[in-house]
Amino acid sequence: MADISAAASQRAEYLARVHRVVDYIEHHLGDPLSLHTLAGVANFSPYHFHRVFTACTGETLHRFILRLRLERAASKAARQPHLSLTAIALDCGFGSSAAFSRAFRAAYGRSATEWRREVRKKREALRKDGEERPGSVPYTGSCAPAALAGLAEEGARIMSYDTTPKKAASSVRVETMAPTTIAYVRHTGPYAGNEALFGRLFERLCSWAGPRGLLGPGARFLTVYHDNPEITDEDKLRISVAVTVPPGTAAGDGPGGAGVMELEGGLYAVASYELDPSEYGAAWNWVMGEWLPSSGYQPDDRHCFELMLNDPAAHPEHKHVIEIWEPVRPL
Repeated sequence: MADISAAASQRAEYLARVHRVVDYIEHHLGDPLSLHTLAGVANFSPYHFHRVFTACTGETLHRFILRLRLERAASKAARQPHLSLTAIALDCGFGSSAAFSRAFRAAYGRSATEWRREVRKKREALRKDGEERPGSVPYTGSCAPAALAGLAEEGARIMSYDTTPKKAASSVRVETMAPTTIAYVRHTGPYAGNEALFGRLFERLCSWAGPRGLLGPGARFLTVYHDNPEITDEDKLRISVAVTVPPGTAAGDGPGGAGVMELEGGLYAVASYELDPSEYGAAWNWVMGEWLPSSGYQPDDRHCFELMLNDPAAHPEHKHVIEIWEPVRPL
């Protein structure tokens, strides 16, 4: 019972930090909202804060801020017809009227000018309807009537976000890892779901490590993630497919060579999985959004990685048996 209570308290602490950021965003929509500033409000590292925010809210930080800014702009355009759209755009945190126009049309399927015109027509129709109905009360309040709310609801549907599904681990443990030397082959660019790419990278790594006697029984294969795909542009994402090697191993030269680096030691949460290739995102989302907030730990600013424990080709269902290693520290 005490464990359940502690987990609930720890999860509440995570949510409290996220809620604190949401409150900050809502009070500063017109200001620049950098990742570093908001991570500081949450007291998380910038890299891990973005993943925690997405897992807890179902929206990326960028999309959440954009949605709130657009909703505020749409409300101002409807309720304050005397304000220019440029003034509204700048007041709601958009850098220019052009940026605002593009974002508004993408979200609501119409320009802000067309939105304002539709609102005005609906208000006029409501006013005339009220005049033609004896005893009816014309709309004068500050909250949108049903006819106007329909526009907002349509916009909300367009802006709706499909939350990444979560897949629970078969087990999670927390352990201390010693600093570990790895040899790696790095890729920059898109990689999600591209089994052929990973196959080529591991083949290249093994072609370098095998002749050097580095693929003995104790060697372990892993994939290291250097960037958060929810922040970094897809064409700039970096991953390293790697194998553990003895300290002091020399890097290889030339296009067929491999780099050598040291993974930071320290405390890691280790989640065990058996996955289809399409389930990696759901696995990470569960670790960050379900297990971690109730664990008493928070992400630490070190490399996260996946440890490969089998050859999928030898698995009867071609599944990947892996461990997700997420660096953590006490909450």
